[in-house]
Amino acid sequence: MQALFVGQAYIDVTFLTDHLPTGDEKTIARDYAVSFGGNAVTAAFCCAKLGGKPELLCSQADDWLARMFLDMAAQYGISVHGRKVRESSLSFIMPRDGKRAIVRCRDDEYLHPFPPLTLTGLQALHLDGHMGDAALHYARACRDLGVLTSLDGGAVRETTDELLASIDVAVVSERFCQQLGKSVGDTLNYLRSKGCPVGAVTLGERGTIWYERGGADQILPALDVPFEKVIDSNGAGDIFHGAYVTSYMRNPAGNWQDHFTFARGASTHAIQHLGNEASLPTLGDIDAAIATYREKAA
Repeated sequence: MQALFVGQAYIDVTFLTDHLPTGDEKTIARDYAVSFGGNAVTAAFCCAKLGGKPELLCSQADDWLARMFLDMAAQYGISVHGRKVRESSLSFIMPRDGKRAIVRCRDDEYLHPFPPLTLTGLQALHLDGHMGDAALHYARACRDLGVLTSLDGGAVRETTDELLASIDVAVVSERFCQQLGKSVGDTLNYLRSKGCPVGAVTLGERGTIWYERGGADQILPALDVPFEKVIDSNGAGDIFHGAYVTSYMRNPAGNWQDHFTFARGASTHAIQHLGNEASLPTLGDIDAAIATYREKAA
């Protein structure tokens, strides 16, 4: 095992339409995509697309959607360690004007304990905060082993405060800051206080504010993609996470400016495509995004 990703699995149905019908209305979407979904799940698929060898611990039902998900994972060489639930989870996503509306159908009532996994050869662990008991267990185990631990803090969850004590790289969202009731700067100080050597807040088209090993806050501006080329921003953050984990595994001695710059190129590619699978970048796609687009003003 090279990298372990832990989180909630979804099947995503993404569609483009200018209007959501209500009542007895009907409408026809201009385009649609069906793919794997979930924060850590999409990050794992990104890692695999970029040449990594991830394994995935996620929710898993015994239904036709789960079989479709397993087929997707097999195509990318991802080993799935399932934790039993009754029904597969679904997300219905409508991107529009650079935003996205989402309806989720989630089953996170786990029927069994999380499976014990052998961590031999592991280089990195990435968590999205779902499956809190498993996240805490593997974060602590990996910290003890000296394995990099990474958290996608998309939201503040029940175990977040405790979990952060075992996290090396905490990359959180603006929503995370709002739920804490803190500014971006105060949130970064909170991450410092929890002992996270690297912390960041992602702000979408306004870039990323981050620090490394006690240093001052730094700004990584977003790349300036023309508005008309932005198709679907959903999953771009997850791809950002998967890309920096992969960049770290390729060069553990590298600095986080480089890892985050690589990840920015990945998410820049992602927002120009519909659905998570089409959004996954190759190494060439990341190079092309970095070469094509200038940084926005900080």
